[in-house]
Amino acid sequence: MACASLVRFWITLILVVLLATVSTEAQSKSRDAKAKAKPSKSAAKSKESGPAEYRSKHFLVHTDLPPDDARELLKKLETMIALISRYWGRPSGGVIECYVVDDLDNWPPGSLNESGLKAIRGGAGVTKSMLRTDGVRFQSKATVFAVAEGGTPLHEAVHAYCTHAFGTCGPVWYAEGMAEMGHYWRENDRSVHCDPRVSQYLRESEPKNLLEIAAADQLSGDSWQNYAWRWALCHLLANNTNYSQRFLPLGIGLLTKQDVSFEQVYGSMDREVSFEYLFFLKHVEPGYRVDLCSWDWKTKYIRPKNGAAVTSKIDAGKGWQPSRLRLTKDEEYEYSAAGKWQLAKDAEPCDANGDSDRHGKLVGIIFEDYQLSEPFELGTHGSFTAPQDGELLLRCNDAFANIADNSGFMKVKLKVNGEGKPLPEPEATAGR
Repeated sequence: MACASLVRFWITLILVVLLATVSTEAQSKSRDAKAKAKPSKSAAKSKESGPAEYRSKHFLVHTDLPPDDARELLKKLETMIALISRYWGRPSGGVIECYVVDDLDNWPPGSLNESGLKAIRGGAGVTKSMLRTDGVRFQSKATVFAVAEGGTPLHEAVHAYCTHAFGTCGPVWYAEGMAEMGHYWRENDRSVHCDPRVSQYLRESEPKNLLEIAAADQLSGDSWQNYAWRWALCHLLANNTNYSQRFLPLGIGLLTKQDVSFEQVYGSMDREVSFEYLFFLKHVEPGYRVDLCSWDWKTKYIRPKNGAAVTSKIDAGKGWQPSRLRLTKDEEYEYSAAGKWQLAKDAEPCDANGDSDRHGKLVGIIFEDYQLSEPFELGTHGSFTAPQDGELLLRCNDAFANIADNSGFMKVKLKVNGEGKPLPEPEATAGR
């Protein structure tokens, strides 16, 4: 009997252990099933913020940007491509596909091209192109890979547009300079919109030679500093009224692989281009208008005889403007400036003496042999002694980046002091 009881005890114990094991395995399988059916919060968040597709007329964008940001990017891309298509006179040939990455952790392995992934990991972008041609016609497909920040998607989209429209982006200086311009362009706005870091770098650095910027043996993706120089040259030539008419045909020639170069087009005016380029670098900042500061190379300067005066009209909304008077060193001159001008749309008008801080005061500078003197103050009426020989230019004293919203003008008269009748005190109504 004792033996039978012992056997029943061991059988019962074994059954309990087996039942407990089965129950634990079932609970474990149940937890695994629930885990697969309901992802963790971090996994769900990653999936929700993963890449999605956004389409417009000219773009197919894959991006992990939030929906509102993605749609805003699409809007900027469409605005940009409309502007550059109008500038170059060609529509984009086909839809441009873009992969725009905000956070690489949101992208599944293998979802990005290897070279595109490399560029994105480096905080940049790249445009991959496929081109087929029979020597006359071509078919192209360009795909953009870019980080989301810093205007990189728009920069790369300019490369893609050029590939679709022309089959090439041109030499590096032109391709990268124009791509930088592309993501800064605004509708009906020619002012500088570059990153303040770029304009500060250009102002404070030793100027790079123009031929060095436009050299043929360059590689793309070298440095943001070299991109800044290329942008500066392209922005100047595209917007300056002295050079823009030559720049567009030059660009078309480069994009269509004609036998043209920067040196061929601008070699005959290299001193003028260099002078305005250096002036641009000295003053460049957001808001600067190259077109309003274009130099007047055509006006003739004279030394009036027999007490005669020269007269000029000086616009508050432009840079240095010709007075038409050629100065002789150490000779004294009279001036009289009549009118009113404003330094902003809602500002109080002032005369050539400017306001209490001398903003808006009539100022002069002397140009001689492609060099400028230090500026000097004038005003409504008085005299000054020429510190050197040269051509006298005048302007309203205001920051170059702020002159676009200025209005009004001064009618300025100048003559040699002591010859003929003295210039009268000006009337204040000429510039209204």
